[in-house]
Amino acid sequence: MTPTAKQGEEVRLRLMAAAAALIPERGWSAVSTRILAERAGVTPSVVHYHFASVQEVLIESAITAMRQVLATSDELFTAATTPAAAIEAMLASVEQYDGTDPMSLLFVETYLAATRDERLRTQIAGLVSDFRNRVADWLTIHQVPEPAATAAVLAAAIDGLLLHRALTPESPSVASVLQRLVS
Repeated sequence: MTPTAKQGEEVRLRLMAAAAALIPERGWSAVSTRILAERAGVTPSVVHYHFASVQEVLIESAITAMRQVLATSDELFTAATTPAAAIEAMLASVEQYDGTDPMSLLFVETYLAATRDERLRTQIAGLVSDFRNRVADWLTIHQVPEPAATAAVLAAAIDGLLLHRALTPESPSVASVLQRLVS
């Protein structure tokens, strides 16, 4: 990689990191070119040199962050040796999120923005579908009945639990309820 290409990649990464921080701080629609450039330490024209629009950098940064969170959850889930342990691992992977932390807010803001942006909705749907398929494949190997439907319910339950944490931080333990789904 040439020095110029390396510098360009570093600027892109700074813009994406700034976008990922600004989305939960200000809300998706409040991130402007000027605010993004200021946070990344570049001029506004540099934003549009690297991305066609602010919307594009927001989408790319949010999808990248979501993909990373799902990959971490995936690693813990698939390392489990039993379905009950897999549920514990899945719940443990999201324990760090209280519903008001930056990553939780990034997810909420991104889901909300997806209601207005077909391209973003399609990309999130792809992430969710891929995650469900990986979970369903694991459940199939472990002979859990109706693995695809069970994977869909588990994914929706985890999303729902994270949304509810912002409203009711002291929610009851649900591990035993979710473990019944896979027993």
